[in-house]
Order: sequence, then C-alpha cells, then structure tokens
Amino acid sequence: MDRAQDTTEEDAREQGTQGCRHRVDPRWRNAEGMPGLGYHPAAVGQSGDEAWVKPAKWSDPALKLFPRQVGFTAPPMDFDAAPSDFLRIAPETVGVHGRLMHLPGYAHELEQRAANLHLLEEVVHCMANSGADAVGQVGTNWVHAGGTDCDDIRRFTTELSERYETPFHMAGLCLVQACEDLGVEKVALNSVYFWPDWRDGVVRFLRSAGLDVVWYGNFVDQGLYATQEEVNDRTWIFPGELAAESMRRTAASAPGAEAILVNGMPNWRRPDGLPERTVSRARDLEADLGVPIVAADLALYWAIFRSLGVAPTGAQGTLLSRLQADTGSGG
Repeated sequence: MDRAQDTTEEDAREQGTQGCRHRVDPRWRNAEGMPGLGYHPAAVGQSGDEAWVKPAKWSDPALKLFPRQVGFTAPPMDFDAAPSDFLRIAPETVGVHGRLMHLPGYAHELEQRAANLHLLEEVVHCMANSGADAVGQVGTNWVHAGGTDCDDIRRFTTELSERYETPFHMAGLCLVQACEDLGVEKVALNSVYFWPDWRDGVVRFLRSAGLDVVWYGNFVDQGLYATQEEVNDRTWIFPGELAAESMRRTAASAPGAEAILVNGMPNWRRPDGLPERTVSRARDLEADLGVPIVAADLALYWAIFRSLGVAPTGAQGTLLSRLQADTGSGG
C-alpha cells in the first residue's frame, strides 16, 4: 500500500496543515473520510443551493484583454515555468495569468496535497470570475495524493468545470486523456525526480484508468543517481543530457511500450544554462526513440489548447502537432 493510502485522516490533517491556517474542508472528504472528494454542491462564497453564474461581461469579446484567456495554478513554494512555457508556444491571441495557492509550511508532502485539494476550487472560482476561458493545474501528484483514482478525478474536474463554466484541467489526468486520444494502452513511466511514494501513486492512478504500465522508474531506479537525496538537491533542474539518457533507459526497459510518459515537471539545462521543460525537447526525443513522449507539461498544454479550440505554434512533438493538423495551423 502506498504512503498516501496508508495515511489516516488525522495524520493528513496534522501533516498537511502544519504551520498553515487552512484546514480540511468537510465538503471535500470521500466516503472513507479522507480529504478529497464527496464535496457539497455549494461553492466557495455561496450559501445554500444558490447557483454560481459566470459574469456575463466575459462572453463579450470587446471586454476581454485577450480573445482566449488561461489561468494556471501550481504547487506552492516554487516559481513555476508553465505560464511562460505555454505562452511561448501559444498564438498571440492567448493571454495567461498565474495564481499560486498560499500554504505556509508546504513541503511537497502527499498528505499536504490531499488535505488541501479543496483549495483548487478556490482557484477555479477566482479565475472564472476574472474571465479565464480555461484553467490548468500543474503538479501530477495532486490527482492521487488522497487515494483518489481516475474516476474520482474525472468527476472532480467535470464538476468544477461545470460549476464555474470554465474547463478545468489537472496535469495528472491529462496524462491519461492524452493516451486515450493517441489510442495507446501499453506505456512506460519515466518518473524522473519523483520520490518513491510519488512514483508509486502515479502508477496506481494510471492503472486505475486502465493503462498497462509495463515499466516504471525514477532517476535512482534508472541508475542515474545513487540516492533520492541527491535528486532532491537539484530542485527539479537537471543536466540537459539527462533528458535523452533517462528516456533511452526507460525505452530499453520497456521495449513493448507504445508511449513513454513523464510525470512531474523536470527541467533540463540547455548549453547556455537556461532550464527548459520536456515540451521543448519532445520532438527531438521522439525522433531518437521512435515512440510518442507524453509528458505532464505538454499533456496539460494539449488539453488547454483543445478547450480553447486553437493549436500551438512552432515545431512540436506528436501530441501537440496533432492539434496543428486538426486546425490546419502551427509550425
């Protein structure tokens, strides 16, 4: 049993909110009492069964800064590259806004994610009120941290999307949805820098969606680092050559895989020292390996672009280039 599943509600409350002013909202507990789902229909800032309605002004293009507007949220305590990365490949008619959740004392523990899942509703509500046409959540672990499975998260994202009249996408679920769109079932998971309990939780979540995870491993499993502590000290930024090497080792361990999945948001240093994420390397990696790369960053961007009805610009990997083919645009 993975660490998230073996945690009691009291443990989650104590560990997940230590040093924070937030507490588990009873609307967001599942049938077993764990923080997560089973939420009440009343939305943040409402009373009773009053239905929330998106401000009518946002349906008037003349009142918006951009024809298509996207909101991003990401784990606390990290400056996230997703808004910048997404904007670099988006048409100029797309605007982006970011909003981190405020959780003093946050230390990337699974229990902290589970205890604060309800804050994602606050993010979607805030972004929808501000005119966002879609909202994306960065961070693969949030979909499984409280023991939730794929059906739980499909329901969760669907209900928030409908309640706030704004498509809401979670990176972990987007991995599954991208595989469904590509028609692949047998996958290998490059779990890159993920801690063992994070890695195992992602595998459980993917398998709950019906995906056949034929192999999975992080950098330590792949023999690229001796200990997880060495990996953690990198703060998610790794030598550029590690991108190709870790993908090759993953592919070699799973010769029957139809796609290689990459969880998290690893950053790879370019020769000039600037970090870049997998979305910037997917096309070259696929040319090297001969299979699609479905990474959490580009899968999230794919889902958002699809909601907006536009395609990314520039030369992209398999998943994002399919949108270009569908719309007859892009590079």
